[in-house]
Amino acid sequence: MRAFFKGFAYAGRGLALVIRERNFRFHLCAVGFISWFAARFYELSRTEWAILLLTFGLVMGLEAVNTALEYLADRVTNERDELIRRCKDCAAGAVLVGAVFAVGVGIALFWDLERFADIAEYFTTEIWRLFVFAAVLAGAGAAVFLPFKSERGN
Repeated sequence: MRAFFKGFAYAGRGLALVIRERNFRFHLCAVGFISWFAARFYELSRTEWAILLLTFGLVMGLEAVNTALEYLADRVTNERDELIRRCKDCAAGAVLVGAVFAVGVGIALFWDLERFADIAEYFTTEIWRLFVFAAVLAGAGAAVFLPFKSERGN
């Protein structure tokens, strides 16, 4: 039983490492914004929410696996190695494929020109909402792009 709970500690330690990575923080902020927009402006069914959550999990899980592979590859050698470069590129490509399909899911769930007009009206009728949104967006940008010391030094 103790080993079972130790597994959660190891997973938590892994999440603490992966959250240091800029791309993971980007995806985390995207999940936050998309979830807020979906909850505020769309009435998604349980199935649609399930698809959205699975999509979030897929992309963020791929990002975590990509990070793990990069750690392992960096451990093997710090020198330029063509095979390791290919492995890293394939892992990054997997994240890109997941992200592209996530955009497709987003388009399928959220593309609605009338709804876009409602969203624009929401932010322009009460201008303070636009300023709050801009401030939150700036904070998210800072969380993603300001330096965050990684274990790998990037």
